[in-house]
Amino acid sequence: MTPLFRLLLIALLSLPAALASPGRANEREAVVLGLSQNRVAITADFDGSEILVFGAVKRDTPIPADAPPLEVIVTVSGPSAPVTVRRKEKKLGIWVNVDSVLVDSAPSFYAVATSAPFGAVLTDIEDLRHKVSVERAIRSVGAAMNIRGAQDFAEAVVRIRREEGLYSLRPSTVTVDQQTLFRTAIDMPANLTEGAYTTRVLLTRGGEVVSSYETAIDVRKVGLERFLYALSRERPFIYGIMSLVIAVLAGWGASAAFQLLRDR
Repeated sequence: MTPLFRLLLIALLSLPAALASPGRANEREAVVLGLSQNRVAITADFDGSEILVFGAVKRDTPIPADAPPLEVIVTVSGPSAPVTVRRKEKKLGIWVNVDSVLVDSAPSFYAVATSAPFGAVLTDIEDLRHKVSVERAIRSVGAAMNIRGAQDFAEAVVRIRREEGLYSLRPSTVTVDQQTLFRTAIDMPANLTEGAYTTRVLLTRGGEVVSSYETAIDVRKVGLERFLYALSRERPFIYGIMSLVIAVLAGWGASAAFQLLRDR
């Protein structure tokens, strides 16, 4: 065990037992969690952030000799919202929308980090129960019966957001030391949505969840970004007038500058 892990272990296990997973007092293994930061500020020059998730496992009894090895899953999920997905087809040389499906709930950001390959840390049944994988985090129900391949629309949301860096699965990126300490880093891109980002830690043995813990990371715009965002939502008329004035002044300033350079 490295000196850093020893320090983390002493600090985390000295925290009050109330920090353990709420509502799971009967569990033999409970999570004590720490975050490098629980608030992300989006500024004008924000280009992403990295959140260090670390913690320890608090036990009431020793690990049985025949117990499967401990695995750890960390998920970070952004605010969920409905998404309308449309399918385009080319008709008479023109691309037109032919079908659309409302995906009832899709997180704006979703990252999964595991201590081993995903199939080795969680069974399909447990994945269905706890909705851990990216595909399980998307909910699409009530699609019209006449729409072919309705599930393809939910898969399209996953594919597009993976390409944008908003959805990711990171197997074998959680470090577990002596079945007690764990840590990982979650990269958060620049195009984040404001809101509470739910962070979950699940402990598994033999593919089954034995304990879990949940907290939140607050992501907010600050400074000028926050002012403009609030103005556009709360005073759209004033925001529109201000944008128009800025555009006119910028155009006039550019024209005057070019005129001055040409006269020289």
